[in-house]
Amino acid sequence: MRIVVDTNIAFSAILNTNSRIARILLQPKSRLNFYSTEQLFFEIEEHKDKIKKISKYSDHELDRVITLITNKIRFINIRLISMESFDKAKSMTEGVDIDDTEFVALTEHIKGKLWSGDKELQKGLSKKGWNKFISTEQLFDKTIDRLK
Repeated sequence: MRIVVDTNIAFSAILNTNSRIARILLQPKSRLNFYSTEQLFFEIEEHKDKIKKISKYSDHELDRVITLITNKIRFINIRLISMESFDKAKSMTEGVDIDDTEFVALTEHIKGKLWSGDKELQKGLSKKGWNKFISTEQLFDKTIDRLK
């Protein structure tokens, strides 16, 4: 299954490497394929000081955890996403959260599911008829079921 990772999911995994979210991302035997755009890196870098303050990681620890989490994600250059997918994503995110356009476009492009904890985004896109989300609980169940 192809899963697009939104920034808030990556933040959660970085802040708590023992959480369900981190366990899903770090599961070595998982058949889930995680994707994102380079926007995720930019947003992590933009909020690095805040993440460090909340997590109480040293600089070295924070860099190691970020690397650990991001190494599980395949990063796709937005230039590889079709214009059709981008146009659809723009119309969907307009008036909801334009900052998530790349994640929605990538989800469309790879015919995947978007993993996001952003309830307002989910509500706004659902109202527009876009419901390609997958929850942490659904992913956790899939991860646990595959290990049995």
